Amino acid sequence: QVQLVESGGGSVQAGGSLRLSCVASGYTYSSACMGWFRQAPGKEREGVVSIDVYSATTYAASVKGRFTISQDNAKNTLYLQMNSLKPEDTAMYYCAATGTTCPLSAGFWEYWGQGTQVTVSS
Repeated sequence: QVQLVESGGGSVQAGGSLRLSCVASGYTYSSACMGWFRQAPGKEREGVVSIDVYSATTYAASVKGRFTISQDNAKNTLYLQMNSLKPEDTAMYYCAATGTTCPLSAGFWEYWGQGTQVTVSS
């Protein structure tokens, strides 16, 4: 059974930083795409960044240059380093996994964590 467990969310002021973690289990971690998504109240879930099995990354334009995805295959853990946070980054952040094709569209992703809240105040 695939499980994804996020942690690291919290409340910060604009300009601050947070690092999210996602521990994966129940499958061969390095064989799947991994990604981070977010959903603000009243909005659709949007893709933030994905990393494929070759470690190629795709970032949403809104976070490029501020957020960095990384992973530790030995620990089955995905990270999202978020710097220069803005109030518009406030959302529930979700870790996701899917097959070997990983577009930044939530409908293509199979497995989801429970989410971790990020709140950025101005």
